Amino acid sequence: MASPAAESRSPQREPLLLVDDDPLILETLGFLLEEEFEVIPAASREQARKALQKLAAPPRLALVDLGLPPRPHSPQQGFALVGELLAASPGMRVLILSGQSSRENIQHALTLGAVDFIPKPCEPEVLRARIRHQQAMLEAEQQQEPAVREVELIGQSPELKTLEALVLQFAQSPFPVLIEGESGSGKELVARRLHTHGPHPEAPWLTLNCSALPADLLEAQLFGHARGAFTGASGDRTGFFEEAGEGTLFLDEIGELPLALQAKLLRVLENGEFYRLGEAAPRRSRARIVTATNRDLREEVRSGRFREDLFHRIGVLTLVVPPLRDRDGDIGLLLDHFTRLYARGGTPFELAPEARELLEEYPFPGNVRELRNIVIRLTAKYPGQRVGREQLEAELETTLLAPFGEEERASAELAAELRSPGFCLDERLQQRERDYIQAALELAGGNLSKAARMLGINRTTLYSRIQRLALRED
Repeated sequence: MASPAAESRSPQREPLLLVDDDPLILETLGFLLEEEFEVIPAASREQARKALQKLAAPPRLALVDLGLPPRPHSPQQGFALVGELLAASPGMRVLILSGQSSRENIQHALTLGAVDFIPKPCEPEVLRARIRHQQAMLEAEQQQEPAVREVELIGQSPELKTLEALVLQFAQSPFPVLIEGESGSGKELVARRLHTHGPHPEAPWLTLNCSALPADLLEAQLFGHARGAFTGASGDRTGFFEEAGEGTLFLDEIGELPLALQAKLLRVLENGEFYRLGEAAPRRSRARIVTATNRDLREEVRSGRFREDLFHRIGVLTLVVPPLRDRDGDIGLLLDHFTRLYARGGTPFELAPEARELLEEYPFPGNVRELRNIVIRLTAKYPGQRVGREQLEAELETTLLAPFGEEERASAELAAELRSPGFCLDERLQQRERDYIQAALELAGGNLSKAARMLGINRTTLYSRIQRLALRED
């Protein structure tokens, strides 16, 4: 835990979520960082989630260990937490501080959206410098954010031009808009453009991630509550439907909305009526509702997890944000944009032609968010320098490079593995199977049926494999 001095919170200090399962490390880092940062300690993924729920706004910075309970010798809990933090606050800068610093773990954490990976042990001044750099990047973003929001969606691809035309066409409409697309593709930016080009751009813009809060807190956040409505409700509080006024309420990850709340949202969309928790008198919302999802809501409807009537209500108008890999020619434009943005008047790095070619071929599983984070890391590591192919490769998921002109390198790596002492094909295949199952379980929130569908097997088969591989479902 942080030292007593850290308990005294000062508005001058940047809040920093610190997650580590070792009490000594948690206390030591809290002491080292408390002069510059308002340290919010957590010893597990669950504690981190609860800490965020108590805050009025999520912190902009997080320092996270990968090895967290209940499996501190595995990075999976840390990986899952990175995804949850970025779901709760897409603009959060997540730095990893971990002794599980294999090349694969580093690359996977960065692909998920972490902006830096710092191996343990680390010198205190190095750690402070790395965090300060991310803080400076946040300030640069904040200074340029209003201007960035006024420009068009960056890119010249036909897919993006079609999207841009539809955004401007739908912006003046009063109907709800559903935005579909992969994580990191820019759904929130599209929603923001709907608002700024709409009839009330000066009105509030509020955003809420439906997967970031438990159902009871999510309901209170949306609808508000009266004093005494539940334990801890010490006063009246307005919800987002009221606070948005004539502005826009953006509900991200709408596919995660619990069924009970889906019925209440449907009522708001049908006639504008809602009730604060603990009140009997109806209230009315004038907000425009924009929703987003990376799920196939049609499949969710067929499986009974999402109401069909709500799906038709929120999807009166639908926008599909293309993944970055399908936007021919836009990677270079986005690269140049982010490079200018994060150089902050300094000398930006320069990509060698072979490195730029590699970047154009990379499939970007993390989409635009991943490209942005790659630029942030290159800006920090190579200011004013030329970045070659090998340096860039260190920032990418090497498992994704082989299909794009790296067959020879992949064959050489396989040959090296086969020659290594103790190589066992069954062990390697079991590890890959374990990784896929663990990833599916985390994406499905521990739901076996959902995970089985992702893997293309039935629930009974998945359960048997979990038992055989000694995996847990948390």
